[in-house]
Amino acid sequence: MNDMAKNLILWLVIAAVLLTVFNNFSVDSSPQAMNYSQFVQQVQNQQVKSVTIDGYTIAGERTDGSQFRTIRPAAEDPKLMDDLLANDVTVVGKEPEQQSLWMRLLIASFPILLILAIFMFFMRQMQGGGAGKGGPMSFGKSKAKLLSQDQIKTTFADVAGCDEAKEEVEELVDFLRDPTKFQRLGGTIPRGVLMVGPPGTGKTLLAKSIAGEAKVPFFSISGSDFVEMFVGVGASRVRDMFEQAKKQSPCIIFIDEIDAVGRSRGAGMGGGNDEREQTLNQLLVEMDGFEANEGVIVIAATNRPDVLDPALLRPGRFDRQVVVPLPDIRGREHILNVHLRKVPLADDVKPSLIARGTPGFSGADLANLVNESALFAARRNKRLVGMEELELAKDKIMMGAERKSMVMTDKEKLNTAYHESGHAIIGLVMPEHDPVYKVTIIPRGRALGVTMFLPEEDRYSLSRQQIISQICSLFGGRIAEEMTLGPNGVTTGASNDIKRATELAHNMVAKWGLSEEMGPIMYDEDESHQFLGGPGQGGKLKSGETTSKLDKEVRKIIDGCYEQAQQILSENREKLDAMADALMKYETIDSTQLKDIMAGRDPRPPEGWDDPSGGAPTGGEPHAETGPAASDDAEDDDTPSRRPSDPLGGPAGS
Repeated sequence: MNDMAKNLILWLVIAAVLLTVFNNFSVDSSPQAMNYSQFVQQVQNQQVKSVTIDGYTIAGERTDGSQFRTIRPAAEDPKLMDDLLANDVTVVGKEPEQQSLWMRLLIASFPILLILAIFMFFMRQMQGGGAGKGGPMSFGKSKAKLLSQDQIKTTFADVAGCDEAKEEVEELVDFLRDPTKFQRLGGTIPRGVLMVGPPGTGKTLLAKSIAGEAKVPFFSISGSDFVEMFVGVGASRVRDMFEQAKKQSPCIIFIDEIDAVGRSRGAGMGGGNDEREQTLNQLLVEMDGFEANEGVIVIAATNRPDVLDPALLRPGRFDRQVVVPLPDIRGREHILNVHLRKVPLADDVKPSLIARGTPGFSGADLANLVNESALFAARRNKRLVGMEELELAKDKIMMGAERKSMVMTDKEKLNTAYHESGHAIIGLVMPEHDPVYKVTIIPRGRALGVTMFLPEEDRYSLSRQQIISQICSLFGGRIAEEMTLGPNGVTTGASNDIKRATELAHNMVAKWGLSEEMGPIMYDEDESHQFLGGPGQGGKLKSGETTSKLDKEVRKIIDGCYEQAQQILSENREKLDAMADALMKYETIDSTQLKDIMAGRDPRPPEGWDDPSGGAPTGGEPHAETGPAASDDAEDDDTPSRRPSDPLGGPAGS
């Protein structure tokens, strides 16, 4: 509808409203009103010519031509008609108004229509609202979103850091473009590809890039979209999704978080979920049943492949598993280059240095790092993102945001400085320990201070010596407190240090076979599947004697590491004091200043530091919390922390 038609309708509505108002409030030209007694008297005096009776209202005309109007009282007046006829008054009756047949039907059916409308409204709400796919009559229709060839702009150029995974899926693109290349040699393309990897590694992005490169329709759906409260709906949606896909073949079906519907059947306590299991059964049939799904490739993503049903992973369904791991140093550099293209950069930015300092980061973490650096630059009213902003963003993600508003007493600040110095010195002295990257007593997140270690290269496993060195450095903070404050002055800041050190020592003995006394035997089974019907259900029973030996061996490792850490700090007491003084002065020291202290020199001041009294405010109440919240470094916190030196599934992550 154009603007002219809209204006015309608006003026018509205004005119109708004004006409109604003028009719209601105009000067009354209706007949003169009089009471009933006057009317009867005028009838008897033969002054009335004719009357029209409409219920209680009587309107008429006098002999002189004037009009009148009166209201008959509710009391009956049987003589009125006799008087009217006797005085030659013409009497006219008015037919009573009657409702039309359609109006009576509407009134009679209104309650039924209201109930039906309410029922359809709730059905509509349960299905997500709207007509078509979300309507109440399409309960079992697929919720998959169809993206056409022109809607997908993502290509392999937008994916970095997973070169091996890209090579695995590139032949899918070749098949979708030219199937005869494989068919003439008797080869068939995998019906299903399962992408496995930690969160944030780019599984969904890689699936989109396949469809973008192949220029084929792309159906996208989440595993949770299949399961409903009514049994059989999920299976119906699976059938409908594959029917739609066959009409669009060749095409790709992408199921994100497939573990929501693909968990092992009949698992757990109290039986399984009938609706989810029926949905999974239908998915299994559609992927490898009697009917062939030529040209339909199913790509699924999950970070929990261990919980999937074995029938889903067999050849003929998900023929190929593509692992999308955390990127290595080269991969991180390529990912950073992709994201840094979107922000204006200063000349001092070196993606290779950032990649080296961010081990364990996923693609999503690196994207967040670039975004945080852009926010830091915006706060400082800068036009370019420099290396300083990228370093600040990296520290914020790895160690937590600075809590500048938190005040600490000088005593607690000094104790934190000694605690962090103990961690750092042990880390610098112990063999095969990760290098110390930075030490700070500025509160970050829930920590009062942070000692940050960064490996020189990506690491995927830990040796026995590396684990021993980690345990020693974890006890460094507690031992430093004990040396400076005495046994009664030790604080609760080391609670999580003790917890992690105990876990490492226990895993050395019970899981990793690194104890000579207990031998290479696994005493603890994985109990992560106890509610999924896996092999770890029920655990492994150990005799009391074996448990006692395990406890003694763990205690032996802990005591040995504690004594070794005590000896190191005793031999480096002067350096411990010097490092604590440097932290009290500068609040944050880096690897260069740490080298100066360990060499017996005064640490050089940080770049741009010229105010000896500057720094975070001191004074105030001490931290009153106990337990992990009062911890002093990023590893001493109950919240999930990033330890770049920890391999995936390695000791520190167990």
